[in-house]
Amino acid sequence: MVDSPTEIRAGDRFAFGSNWLRFIELVDEPRIATAVDSLVTSLGTRDLSGRTFLDVGCGSGLFSLAAHRLGARVRSFDFDPESVAATVELRERFAPGSDWTITEGSILDERTVSALGRFDIVYSWGVLHHTGDLWAAVEAVAGLVGPGCLLYISIYNDQGIESRLWRRVKRRYNRSGPLMRRALVAASAAYLGRHVPLRRAVRLVRQGPHRPAAGPRARGMSARHDLVDWVGGYPFEVAKPEQVFAFLRDRGFELRHLKTCAGGLGCNEYVFEKTGPKASV
Repeated sequence: MVDSPTEIRAGDRFAFGSNWLRFIELVDEPRIATAVDSLVTSLGTRDLSGRTFLDVGCGSGLFSLAAHRLGARVRSFDFDPESVAATVELRERFAPGSDWTITEGSILDERTVSALGRFDIVYSWGVLHHTGDLWAAVEAVAGLVGPGCLLYISIYNDQGIESRLWRRVKRRYNRSGPLMRRALVAASAAYLGRHVPLRRAVRLVRQGPHRPAAGPRARGMSARHDLVDWVGGYPFEVAKPEQVFAFLRDRGFELRHLKTCAGGLGCNEYVFEKTGPKASV
């Protein structure tokens, strides 16, 4: 299996981990609280005490930390070694000495997956569509959910031709030099911000990577880092909600929570329960 740094150098993968390492400089208690509230809203509980939580493609580690704050026993892994480093740093800053486990691995690697076991909550937000094989990745995470337990995923919405055009932008970004990348980010910011004052989009592009951010977005994220992640995020696949429903229904899951992007650009968020008797904790 090709490793993340090799694919990044070849222009076949965005350096997600590098972006997350910059993002964690912004992580503070208000961002953590926002991430915690996001989990609470989707899972319908503020108490994960004694429950196991697997973060597939942990990125910055912010939501692993949020699950830890809610009392879960957390395991995190990511394909990108810089994402692993970012998550480790976040753990050392906010949960030193905890039993939160962090490793490197791919959801598409059978040896990684077979060694994991089953979990009460399997979480993978905005990850599976970047693996290069979306449906194999969904199949793999579904197999990690215990009976009566939860699968919490988000997948990019299929916008038809617009999604195909964004895929071309993302591919071009990863095969370009710094100047073209900045131009693509600037053009994308202008396009995405065409319904807000122009000065806001320009300010977002001009902010340097170490400038203070205005504050957390929904889920505790950063507009600046989300923009770069969106423009560069490759591999890139999409799915319609009905495709996700059908795929997981056939594997014994029932929908418990849905938040869509109203047919627009972004991720549709799903929480499914694997039907059957509750797993012992």
